[in-house]
Amino acid sequence: MIEKPSCAGDLLRDWRQRRRLSQLALAADADISQRHLSFLESGRALPSRDMVLRLTETLAVPLREQNAILVAAGFAPLYRDRPLDAPELAAARGVITRILDGHDPHPALAVDRHWTLLASNRAVGVLLSGVAEHLLSGPVNVLRVSMHPDGIAGRILNFREWRTHILKRLSHDIDISADPQLAALLEELKSYPVPPQAGAARKPQRSGHAEIAVPLILAGERGPLSFLSTTTVFGTAVDVTLSEVTIEAFFPADAATAKAMAMLVGHGGSEPSS
Repeated sequence: MIEKPSCAGDLLRDWRQRRRLSQLALAADADISQRHLSFLESGRALPSRDMVLRLTETLAVPLREQNAILVAAGFAPLYRDRPLDAPELAAARGVITRILDGHDPHPALAVDRHWTLLASNRAVGVLLSGVAEHLLSGPVNVLRVSMHPDGIAGRILNFREWRTHILKRLSHDIDISADPQLAALLEELKSYPVPPQAGAARKPQRSGHAEIAVPLILAGERGPLSFLSTTTVFGTAVDVTLSEVTIEAFFPADAATAKAMAMLVGHGGSEPSS
C-alpha cells in the first residue's frame, strides 16, 4: 500500500540531500513542520499532490523530475513533454529561430538538456571548420565536438582554460539535474587527451574581457578568433522539453574577431583562402 509514497519520499530525500539542505532548513523554506517532512521522506505519511509540488518547487527540481516524483506518489504528471517539433511549440520554435538568425554574423546554437544540437545559425560553420564527419553525423553533441581530438580541440588556443570551464559547467548541470547521461558525458570528456599544442604553446594574449569571463579562442587562418558566450533559457517554461532548451550565443571579444566574422560569414561560413 505505501510502496509508491515511500518511493516518492526517497526521491524527495535524495533531492533535499543533493541541494545540501537539512530537513529543518527545507521544512522552514517550504513552510511545513520538520516532523511532517520526516514522515513524508520515510513513507509514514502520504504526500498530497500540492505537497509534492510545494517541496519540488522549493528544491528547484527540474520539471522532468517533478513529473517523476508525482508519478511515484501516485499522481498524474503535471508538465507536458512534447518534442520540439510539436505543433503546440511552434511559437517557441519561432523565438529560437529569430534569436539564432538575429545573432548573425556571430555563432549561436540551441541545445537540449544533454547538449545535443537542436538548431544553429550559419555562423556556427566557422566554429565547426575542420571537425571530423563522424562527430557531425546523427545527433551532434556540442560538448563532444568541443573537446574531442577530432573536433575543435586542436584549434582552441586556450584549451586547458576552456576545458576547465566546460567540465565545471557540466558538473553544475549534473548537480542541478541529477541526469545520469550527463554524468556519463562528463566522464567521457575527462577521458579525452589534451592536444599536444595545449601544453607546449605559449599562453595566448587575451583581451580585457578575460577578467570577467572565460573566452573561447580559436585558431584561424587569418588570426585568432576570440568569443565570449552567453546563455538564454525560457524562464517561464511549463513544458518539459522547452524548459530544457538552452541557447548559446557567442559574441566577439575584440574588434578583430568582429571584423573577421563579418567577412567569414559573408563567404558562406568558412574561412576564405588567402
